Amino acid sequence: MVLFRLARFTDLFPWIRAFDPAVDASPRYNVAPTQSVAAIVSDDASKVVPMHWGLIPSWAKDASVGNRMINARVETLAEKPAFRSPLAKRRCLVLADGFYEWKTEGKSKQPMYIRRADDRPIAFAGLWERWNDPASGQLVRSCTVITTAPNELMASIHNRMPAILPEEKWQWWIDGQDRSREELIEVAREPFPACEMTAHPVGKSVGNPRVQGEELIEPVEPTIEREPARASPSKRTKRVSDDGPGLFG
Repeated sequence: MVLFRLARFTDLFPWIRAFDPAVDASPRYNVAPTQSVAAIVSDDASKVVPMHWGLIPSWAKDASVGNRMINARVETLAEKPAFRSPLAKRRCLVLADGFYEWKTEGKSKQPMYIRRADDRPIAFAGLWERWNDPASGQLVRSCTVITTAPNELMASIHNRMPAILPEEKWQWWIDGQDRSREELIEVAREPFPACEMTAHPVGKSVGNPRVQGEELIEPVEPTIEREPARASPSKRTKRVSDDGPGLFG
């Protein structure tokens, strides 16, 4: 789940000169996996294009494979066949203003909104692929977000974080130049500095991708649930929750 406002990118980065008409230019406060995300790809580094979030390998029989490839762990990029070729030839920036992640404390889960402390936009290091739907013949372009070990801030929330590229590496990541796997992985592996990020608790409505609106990123008081002091094991009822799992695993 990420927040994306297109106008901020075109205002701050003049080398982004155009965007595909299929990109939703309205503010989106709750973008979920398998939905369309905005990206800049190595084929045309001056244009923002829509991408299906969940990489579908070119050899896949159907699109459902992408549901399991919303993330790509940096530690295995060079090993997994679905990621080796995109790492070398098809890198992308997945654009966002911030993102949500679930923080677990005991038996309680609290969604957190994370962004840059200076409120500038974020570019996740991503990979993309082309897939031809054998049923319809439609060409689908899809992507995955690389994840890495957490920095100090994110470690208090989750055990992984998206690979956030510093601005000086944005064009470098998608310039189409041949680079060694080692060099690319080293850049993606480096966690974004914790001192340049901030996080605050938000409402649990972010767990429902149908819910949109600026109120989703408004700070709330964290909810901490405690076990009843005298509840016997036989009388405890299982709590049913719609809390989301970790997004960037």
